[in-house]
Amino acid sequence: MSPSPSFLPRRAPQQNYVTISALHSGTLTLPSHLFITPTSSSARRTVPSLSFLIQHPSPRTLTENDPSPTRLLFDLGLRNPLSTYASPIQKHLETRHPISSDHDVVRSLMQGGLKPDEVDWIILSHVHWDHIGTPSLFMKSNFVVGAGSLQLLQGCGDQSSGGHAHFEPDLLPEGRVLELPSTATLGSAPTKNGATNGTEKKEGSSSAHLRSARWQPLAHFPHAIDFFHDGSLYLIDAPGHLQGHTNILARIGPEKWVYLAGDACHDRRILKGEVGIATWENEEGKVCCIHSDVHETEMTLERIRALGNASEEVEVILAHDVDWAQDEVNEARFWPGTL
Repeated sequence: MSPSPSFLPRRAPQQNYVTISALHSGTLTLPSHLFITPTSSSARRTVPSLSFLIQHPSPRTLTENDPSPTRLLFDLGLRNPLSTYASPIQKHLETRHPISSDHDVVRSLMQGGLKPDEVDWIILSHVHWDHIGTPSLFMKSNFVVGAGSLQLLQGCGDQSSGGHAHFEPDLLPEGRVLELPSTATLGSAPTKNGATNGTEKKEGSSSAHLRSARWQPLAHFPHAIDFFHDGSLYLIDAPGHLQGHTNILARIGPEKWVYLAGDACHDRRILKGEVGIATWENEEGKVCCIHSDVHETEMTLERIRALGNASEEVEVILAHDVDWAQDEVNEARFWPGTL
């Protein structure tokens, strides 16, 4: 195999690796003209909302004397049943048919023999409705969200218009949420939300490590956090789509990485440069985009492209990557299979 790209961290002598499994977590249909250009105004595409199970060899910290690996989920996909979304989202869902959440993230986990209580961490790429699932089903998990996400949930911050931008103030559990710091000050650390009224679990070593973590440059990305402090999993600040948008760069083997790109874009052809990001004018003549900041989105995509172009050993997967999900080669990479 070719040597690791020089801009990626070198592996340690006793390097830890993570395993990643894709998870089915619902499907929805996107009107193409709101996401890519050029395209037909009538074109529509049914896409997945992928979640990912990530397992690290360190023993779990939420349960004593448990030799099982530490388990993380990246995104929770669609909520099941869909009827439990708030009314503004219900109206938005009418524009996303056909849509289904029957095969949700919990069903996917259980088909591979895992229960929600066996998940230690849930990292949300961002807090749009098609990524948040039902957090209340994960009663023992700690949650990680990007900077500004808690403000969005409380109705503050830089919110875009439309039903898809409705946020739930009580979405996440008190005392079990870590919000990543702003990148405005390099080296700032995550903060923990809320009082726990005496119900807080004993903080494990992973939580302590994350709370002491700092943003540092990594490859082409200005801001990254080494989640386990061992070079196996990095949280990447990926601005542009929504406040707090976060990606993951994971080391899954010698000289082999996976980049989970969330909603950095919604179509692999954008990543390839074959089509562009769509914009449109609303009834008031305002230029709109599915991304809150198109310029920041383009910069994030350039960094992802540079990472992918540097070596074939970096695999990039989008949250709504229908081409990836429908590739027969990837069928065995869904849980309980691995990437």
